[in-house]
Amino acid sequence: MSWGTELWDQFDNLEKHTQWGIDVLEKYIKFVKERTEIELSYAKQLRNLSKKYQPKKNSKEEEEYRYTSARAFLATLNEMNDYAGQHEVISENMTSLITGELTRYVQELKQERKSHFHDGRKAQQHIETCWKQLEASKRRFERDCKEADRAQQYFEKMDADINVTKADVEKARQQAQLRHQMAEDSKAEYSSTLQKFNSEQHDHYYTHIPNIFQKIQEMEERRIVRIGESMKTFAEVDRQVIPIIGKCLDEITKAAESIDHKNDSQLVIEAFKSGFEPPGDVDFEDFTQPMKRTISESSLSNSRGDGKSEPKFGSKSKGKLWPFIKKNKGAGPEDFSNLPPEQRRKKLQQKVDELNKDIQKEMDQRDALTKMKDVYIKNPQMGDAASVDQRLAELGQNIEKLRLEVQKFEGWLAEVEGRLPPRNEQARRQSGLYEAQNTSAVNSCAQDRESSPDGSYTEEQSQETEMKVPATDFDDEFDDEEPLPTIGTCKALYTFEGQNEGTISVAEGEMLYVIEEDKGDGWTRIRRNEDEEGYVPTSYVEVYLDKNAKDEYKSLQKISE
Repeated sequence: MSWGTELWDQFDNLEKHTQWGIDVLEKYIKFVKERTEIELSYAKQLRNLSKKYQPKKNSKEEEEYRYTSARAFLATLNEMNDYAGQHEVISENMTSLITGELTRYVQELKQERKSHFHDGRKAQQHIETCWKQLEASKRRFERDCKEADRAQQYFEKMDADINVTKADVEKARQQAQLRHQMAEDSKAEYSSTLQKFNSEQHDHYYTHIPNIFQKIQEMEERRIVRIGESMKTFAEVDRQVIPIIGKCLDEITKAAESIDHKNDSQLVIEAFKSGFEPPGDVDFEDFTQPMKRTISESSLSNSRGDGKSEPKFGSKSKGKLWPFIKKNKGAGPEDFSNLPPEQRRKKLQQKVDELNKDIQKEMDQRDALTKMKDVYIKNPQMGDAASVDQRLAELGQNIEKLRLEVQKFEGWLAEVEGRLPPRNEQARRQSGLYEAQNTSAVNSCAQDRESSPDGSYTEEQSQETEMKVPATDFDDEFDDEEPLPTIGTCKALYTFEGQNEGTISVAEGEMLYVIEEDKGDGWTRIRRNEDEEGYVPTSYVEVYLDKNAKDEYKSLQKISE
């Protein structure tokens, strides 16, 4: 099967067909190019999508990713980013292995096709020239034969005419012979030209054209093979990334399977647990005995007194008379005293950890500069040792400031941890959340409830009551009361820096007087002298109570009640 023998007379059709083949190849190149653009666009959109839903740094969103479901979503976003990368790989490989290679091949193919058809046209022109020569020789032979016949007829006519002279007859004879010779010469030339043409034509249709068409056939077959290989490469490029895409999908599945609903539920508890107990029952108020009406001791007050202001350690949730009252907005205090106890403890612990990290960072810098200074001292040509002294001094000051900050927050942390009961005792806590809530605020709230026509209170009244609660951590009204009697002594086990109002600083080993024992809030009231008294964490002191003084103190308490 050869185009040279089978399609020897289809030069024009072969020219059209090979041009169509090149057009198909260029169309396929365009198709692959558009596919690569789609892959790039898809990868870009996937990356933008992943970036859009990534948590913003130092934002509340970032804190939410401690939940397993949120972490699984974050892992999905990261895997989608890798997934997008594989589509970029597809685009790059198709561009280099298919589009680039085929584009160069098309240029070479066009040059080769042009060369082959140029040779074909040249051979066609040559055979056409030979044919024209043959036709010219043939016409000349035909003309000379006719001329010879006419000359012969004229000679015979002259020879038969008796009136014509011999000279005229001879002249006609010579002319006839000349024409006859010319016809013989034209015949010989025509015969030679015909033989030559037949030889050229045989070579043209059995040698030159078959060779040229064979080359064109081979060129076309190479084009067909090449486009087939490119199609295989097209599929292979996709197949190569399937394992990696599969791994991305496996990681997404793994992340989904790592979601732990129980763990997330526990994290919600840790995130929002206030440390308070639910409100207790509201006492019945008997309005049939108006003279004996008393303010009910409900869980709104959480106070053990019956309307008297009692100097006790103030709760960190100042004025929190009901768990569902709206909180005042704005920046909270430095010691997080506006938070519920459990949340406050977590915040303080987080702050202490952050400060310790900052201290470690500063110390690492100081150590590095110290080593650099030692190197400068040993090798003065490397630098001036005095140039780092100022920075070392600054680092020392920064470390000292941070340590003071740590000490301050650790004091507050110890204060909270001393007040909160152990976790296994939380179930036994009574409805009184913190005895140190201001009783006067409770009375005010109860009076508001009593004065309300329908026996209820509004949120505005509660917020107004909340504003009446002292802004300090301790009630300092005990300064105006009678000095409490001494009920024992105590020894400071640790140094305590009393930085909050109502507390007192003690040094390790110091002996002091106890004037009020711990009532379950984790604080003991002590006195140094007549002018200095306040609260210290019970865990910081060892108490020695005087039995007689203790009994007397309890009796006084019952009388006052």
